[in-house]
Amino acid sequence: MSTAIHLLKEKYLLPIQKKPELYIGVELEFPIVNLAQKATDLAVAKGLLSYLIHSGLHFEAEEQDWEGNPIQVVNANGDRILFEVSYNTLEFAFAKAESIQEVEAKFSIYLEVIQSYLRDRQHELQGRGIHPFWNLNDNSAVRLPRYQMLLAFLARSKQKKSFAFHTYPLYGSFICGNQVQLDVSRDNYLNVINAFNKIEAAKAYLFANSEFPAEDWDTKIARDIFWEASMHGYFQENVGVNEKDFQTEEEFFANLAKTAVFTAERKGKCLHFDPIRVDEYLGKDTIAAFDLKGQEVLIKPEQGDLFFHRSYQYQNLTKRGTVEFRSVCTQKFDNTFAPTAFHLGLIANLKAFEQLLADNDFFVKYGRDYKTLRRYFSRKQLSAQDHDYINTFCQQLLECSAQGLIKRGYGEEEYLKKYQKPLDNSL
Repeated sequence: MSTAIHLLKEKYLLPIQKKPELYIGVELEFPIVNLAQKATDLAVAKGLLSYLIHSGLHFEAEEQDWEGNPIQVVNANGDRILFEVSYNTLEFAFAKAESIQEVEAKFSIYLEVIQSYLRDRQHELQGRGIHPFWNLNDNSAVRLPRYQMLLAFLARSKQKKSFAFHTYPLYGSFICGNQVQLDVSRDNYLNVINAFNKIEAAKAYLFANSEFPAEDWDTKIARDIFWEASMHGYFQENVGVNEKDFQTEEEFFANLAKTAVFTAERKGKCLHFDPIRVDEYLGKDTIAAFDLKGQEVLIKPEQGDLFFHRSYQYQNLTKRGTVEFRSVCTQKFDNTFAPTAFHLGLIANLKAFEQLLADNDFFVKYGRDYKTLRRYFSRKQLSAQDHDYINTFCQQLLECSAQGLIKRGYGEEEYLKKYQKPLDNSL
């Protein structure tokens, strides 16, 4: 086993419990929108987190930017509210919970206070996957090294000619996602990653919410293009849908070792550099890195640099002993917890889920190029036959998920009701 793979296993496998409880970790991002159809007023946005500290919700500042503005607040429950990449996006990162209703109850309380503050100032949070006034906003990074570094790294695409990059390296400042982390075990994490990778077409069909009017892209999920045709997608293994099932743990980690390292710290400085595959990184003699001022710094690779490794597949093993599902756009407010319920129910009903996927008519018809299927079924227009097949597949998955939620006994199946229709098994 190579040193790189050993370090990856140490990072991602050691935190996994043998028989974990199935907790839920929800992360929700929303654009802060100026109702006057102008750029988000950054003074309003920055004032929001200061307001939350004094709002009676018992938040306190956890991080501040270089100017002393709170950019991340936390309460005794462990819930965090923060700016994500720019001051135009607000993220809710909830502490792990036993049920979706527990998270929703807190979200409703926080949202009411936040919307009241924002609407008094002609702003509000909106349930959109792309900020509607992204082109008017100040999309510069939150004044903190990790965000400054990230946008500087993504901007390196402007210097590259050998890759079909899009021309929006600041996309991280205006796309918004709906993510959930769920506990997995050593026995099932590969099954979970493989199974959910197979249904990205269905998730695209059910939860697409990020059309991008500035480009003639035939997709309702522009965030896929933003991720994949950026520096994050410099290596295709680093983002999006996995091309195949992983048969063994060794195969999974061999693939993970093909993902990218692009940042390190030296003497307290945040550095970035062109992506280097994990399995090649430690073999480099020196690397030309860049600080936040754009000055070149030559560094020698260190094993500790792999602590900063993070890949961006849509089913991601994390250092918390969870799988993170990150392919869903921010949803309209009344649908916010439907993706959480969908993922949770399928994990709770994993064996039935896998059986459903084994020889499903949908794959007989369309094949198993999962990456291509996601893009195909996120198109703006589908034929009647395509609608019939994908809808039938989605309804089967929704029913399987609902059965898993019913077994959990919290009543969480209610979150799927508006998506469910009578099954049509005639195809």
